[in-house]
Amino acid sequence: MSGLRFKAVEAAISRLDSIKTREKIKPSQDFGRNVFTTSKMKDYLPKNAYEELIETVDAGRSISHDLAEHISQAMKSWAIGHGATHYTHWFQPLTGATAEKHDAFFEPLPDGSAIEKFTASALVQQEPDASSFPSGGIRNTFEARGYTGWDPSSPAFIFETGGSKTLCIPTIFVSYTGEALDYKAPLLKTMNALDKAAVDVAGFFDKSVTKVFASLGIEQEYFLVDLSLFNARPDLQFTGRTLFGHMSAKGQQLEDHYFGAIPERVLAFMVDLEQEALKLGIPLKTRHNEVAPSQFECAPMFEEINLAIDHNQLLLNLMDQVALRHKFKVLIHEKPYADINGSGKHNNWSLITNTGINLLSPGKTPKNNLMFLTFFVNVIKAVHEYADLLRASIASASNDHRLGANEAPPAIISIFLGSQLNAVLDEVETARVAKKVKSENMLWHGIPKIPELQLDNTDRNRTSPFAFTGNKFEFRAVGSSANSAEPMTVLNAIVANQLIEFKSEVDKQIKKGTKKDLALLNVVRKYIKESKAIRFEGNGYSQAWEDEAQKRGLSNIKTTPKALDVYVSEKTEKLFEKLNIFNKREGEARHEILLENYFKKIQIEARVIGEIVNSLIAPAAFDYQNDLIVNVKGLKELGFKDGAYGSQLNLIERISSHINTILLDAEAMRQERKKANVLEDMRDRAIAYDEKVKPYFDKIRYHLNKLEQIVDDRKWPLPKLRELLFVR
Repeated sequence: MSGLRFKAVEAAISRLDSIKTREKIKPSQDFGRNVFTTSKMKDYLPKNAYEELIETVDAGRSISHDLAEHISQAMKSWAIGHGATHYTHWFQPLTGATAEKHDAFFEPLPDGSAIEKFTASALVQQEPDASSFPSGGIRNTFEARGYTGWDPSSPAFIFETGGSKTLCIPTIFVSYTGEALDYKAPLLKTMNALDKAAVDVAGFFDKSVTKVFASLGIEQEYFLVDLSLFNARPDLQFTGRTLFGHMSAKGQQLEDHYFGAIPERVLAFMVDLEQEALKLGIPLKTRHNEVAPSQFECAPMFEEINLAIDHNQLLLNLMDQVALRHKFKVLIHEKPYADINGSGKHNNWSLITNTGINLLSPGKTPKNNLMFLTFFVNVIKAVHEYADLLRASIASASNDHRLGANEAPPAIISIFLGSQLNAVLDEVETARVAKKVKSENMLWHGIPKIPELQLDNTDRNRTSPFAFTGNKFEFRAVGSSANSAEPMTVLNAIVANQLIEFKSEVDKQIKKGTKKDLALLNVVRKYIKESKAIRFEGNGYSQAWEDEAQKRGLSNIKTTPKALDVYVSEKTEKLFEKLNIFNKREGEARHEILLENYFKKIQIEARVIGEIVNSLIAPAAFDYQNDLIVNVKGLKELGFKDGAYGSQLNLIERISSHINTILLDAEAMRQERKKANVLEDMRDRAIAYDEKVKPYFDKIRYHLNKLEQIVDDRKWPLPKLRELLFVR
């Protein structure tokens, strides 16, 4: 096996001689080339059908069958004209990956000829096997029917792989009985709820606002590793992370990788990725080295939230495909390497009106500032009220390794605002307001003047899980492998709910005779007071903050199985049912699926550890130990005294100690795994894996890493971290 390691290293080094950058395209000309955009529909649809489509989408109505028939024919003509031979409904089941089943446009006729066929029914709905995807008990194995349904708000696109081009149609995925089995359907529901609630509140300030949508920009962090080295590490292949490996002498301590010159081979990959992304309408704008060696980041421009999430999922698929061309493997695990920074997926979220106003952008007039403060404070209040739910939305086996690891926000949900905005909220909270407000311009009469607020009015705080950054909130705690739909569904829902409650409270005051502006300010002030505990400006990595958070009554739920409990709490169930996002059955099913996903990932890691320890590490250690024993025997036979081979005897003893401990712990871990596997309750099983099985990981890693430092490098079977991180 050690021979495989050296062959892998040699292959990785040889790649440097064959770096190729594909022909560059002009982004402005090629952007969206493989996307069936609204503007392209205009060229393929009859004029009346196109006008009906625009009107229908703007109004949020369902597309009629006749219009769908027009669109299906237009889509088919466009796709075939671009070389597509198949079509698929592209959806996002609760596996964490995307899913697709390809059907050919080709259809034979009775006379022996054939045609290309694609109907409205094929566009609007298909029937994949629901029982083969996670359902949390909603579907039994013998109940296979499920439906994918077209999402017209996200454009169809052509994806090319292996020389084949396929028309991909973004869809939702629901069970035969109507429950959501994907990430998109709940997101779309929260978008509608947020739109209505935000429009109602915006009406206090501007009656011309008839639509509000959440915008999102997703910063994607990832690692690259040479494909040969990846294939020589079973742990990377099966779990996405190195389950052990001694950190190389040089890691990130010199801080010389962040924003450094991008390695030539990596840059060739990035250029290729950007070109393919632009063709698919993904507006990638930024690329750079991240903090850890071999860690990088790409980021698109802001888009409507549904499209942004679809594009991020598509980008992950694209990254894998493009990486293979360059003999790389992309690692999107939150913590591929234990002793250096992990990866996140920073979600930058804001609210935009149909009039082009960012509701989270500070204004220059009292009226605009009050509108900004209204939405700003409602978001803060929502996060305060549902901090545990927001924490659950980012919980996973892989993100547990990253959260609170001195590189990422802790499991404590808090909000960073910056000194200026904190001061503004303190002024609004404590100032007296005149009982009568004579005019709109007298809004701030009797309280300190609200300062003129500018974008980027404060420094950034990278230790905060939820930070305001000028005109948006950045949810930094989302993991790099996550589907952003999960946390964004929760964020949309809690803000929508808070805005509904806000409007109700304001309306009650107005009904009692309070002037509108004063009523708005009264409720804003009330919310500022009630949500003060969630605001924190300091170092979120520090123990002092954990202690302070406990005093404030903020939760610090460090592991996924317990964090997920909030999904089935009465408070959460009421929230989701009120907004028609999930019914009780769907909520319980989601909880079950997330718990099952957690324990299965830990189970796989435990199995991989056992296999590698027994079949790779122990034989390599014994082999080297035998070499030492033979050498010591030889020295004795030659008449050397004990002092001449004392160090070797010590090495033999150390190897025996480490490998014995490793083998004993691996067997003990296996026994704990067997006990956990027979637990019927999914929560009990997940907690058993977390508390009984997982602790052995670090124990085994410690001794195995010690062995790696002792065993002859020529005999060590697995690529070392220095090779994984620096051979690129």
